[in-house]
Amino acid sequence: MTKKGQALSVLVVSTLAFTVCFMVWMMFGVIGIPIKKTLGLNATEFGLLTAMPVLTGSLIRVPLGIWTDKYGGRIVMALLMALTVPAIWLMSYATSYWHFLTIGLFVGLAGGAFSVGTPYVARWFPKSQQGFAMGIYGAGNSGAAVNKFVAPALVVAFGWTMVPQVYAAIMFGALVLFWLFSHSDPGHLVPSHVKFSDQLKALKDPTVLKYCQYYSIVFGGYVALSLWMVQYYVGEFGLDIRSAALLAACFSLPGGVLRAVGGWMSDKWGAHSVTWWVLWVSWVCLFLLSYPQFDFTVATVNGPKTFHIGLNVYLFTALMFILGIAFAFGKASVFKYISDDYPTNIGTISGIVGLAGGMGGFVLPIMFGGLMDLTGIRSSAFMLMYGVVWVSLIWMFWTEVRGREVMGHNAKPFTL
Repeated sequence: MTKKGQALSVLVVSTLAFTVCFMVWMMFGVIGIPIKKTLGLNATEFGLLTAMPVLTGSLIRVPLGIWTDKYGGRIVMALLMALTVPAIWLMSYATSYWHFLTIGLFVGLAGGAFSVGTPYVARWFPKSQQGFAMGIYGAGNSGAAVNKFVAPALVVAFGWTMVPQVYAAIMFGALVLFWLFSHSDPGHLVPSHVKFSDQLKALKDPTVLKYCQYYSIVFGGYVALSLWMVQYYVGEFGLDIRSAALLAACFSLPGGVLRAVGGWMSDKWGAHSVTWWVLWVSWVCLFLLSYPQFDFTVATVNGPKTFHIGLNVYLFTALMFILGIAFAFGKASVFKYISDDYPTNIGTISGIVGLAGGMGGFVLPIMFGGLMDLTGIRSSAFMLMYGVVWVSLIWMFWTEVRGREVMGHNAKPFTL
């Protein structure tokens, strides 16, 4: 097989493997609903249940990236997938809350696939094509949507315990395909003397902290909402689990597959412009999504009149669809920032930023549950994310927008 043929083969099977890994990583977003009912969990406990795999998948990203440089993406990805198969299968035998939390930590290893596949795929392509190749691979995020199509059907037909068993079989099948059709090139191995402690030193750079903040909302928010939305639809709109999962996929699917488009837009218009508009679109969507269902009474000349304000399921889904598109573009634009500002240190900085995004996906569902238990308002999850986006917008304004000529006294007149 030619070098180009090997590159395409690696891209295809790696993207397939990452899609399956992400599908498994998001498994609790669906099966967590019957588990919550069986165990009698409150919203905070449910949030912790769904977030537990995200914790491991986030913390393992940095060492996986280092090992990929040292040993090669093919062997690291294969071992990672193989380690998750027994854990996924054992999930169907869990009976206690601590069982699910513990096994969830091992299932969460699947979430580290992003840090393996990104450098592995990129090194098979010339620099002029690496952005597009990484964007294609990153579209494996759509595994969150695939989970919402597959898992509910299995839950309704056979019960939730069938989901881990089927997913274990799918992961094993993906592992076999990956090993058969992927390739290794010794020339891609690079000596890595970078330690985890060295990567953490990058957090002293305020610019890196800013990119961590951006990514914690566009990726961390995407992961958190992908886990949270099915039960939100069930509780808020009274839908069955299959209908809820289908509508929740309207957020997850564009949030995954359009990442490559965001990379192309960032190449054309720049990371700043794309991220700036992503944050503003997210701000508007989250503002509208934050409003809970409520009634208010007005004293009119004909007596008291009561009005109801609240999003119906169609408007809610439309806003979630737009938010998913914005997050997809934002995930790509943040990494464009990194490649522009740290061309000689992409691996280290992307590892830290990716870790921050993953930790956002871990912390947010727990906070969603805590706020719901505290306030009793389901839309408090969107209120929290609205506040996080505000922080990002203010940070971007003071560090990027405020000093630009377009905003200052020396700005040129706008002409068409």
